[in-house]
Amino acid sequence: MRSVIQRVKRASVSVDGVVVGEIGAGLCVLVGVTHGDGAAEVDKTARKIAQLHLLRGPDGSDDAGARVSAEESGAPVLLVSQFTLYADVRKGRKPSWSKAAGGDVAEPLFDQLVEAVRGYGVPVETGQFGAMMDVELVNDGPFTILFET
Repeated sequence: MRSVIQRVKRASVSVDGVVVGEIGAGLCVLVGVTHGDGAAEVDKTARKIAQLHLLRGPDGSDDAGARVSAEESGAPVLLVSQFTLYADVRKGRKPSWSKAAGGDVAEPLFDQLVEAVRGYGVPVETGQFGAMMDVELVNDGPFTILFET
């Protein structure tokens, strides 16, 4: 499971011009699922999303010692499924998607991830699995982390 975790001032996902998920200050996380991912990857990814100290402290400080997690602050998370995170571009000019799990595997794992993050008491919004989505965000920092289980 591969995640791009972004600290945001705000973020939203729209499908066909309709907002399906929207948050204020929190984390926007793009998530890709690969073959062989399972419950262990879901649990580890959920824990990192909920507990990494990435958000500004209560006083707005961005000092490393003042940062808090989504779990501690109650900040929302916008989770967006994105199979393109597993693109392989090493050969030729066209990406290969062979490392991305198909929807029959990826969608249930993505749904489990949503519930696992919520299990930490974190409010979660999502995009729409498999849809063409417009993702808008204002990155706070910028602050972006790549995480892979």
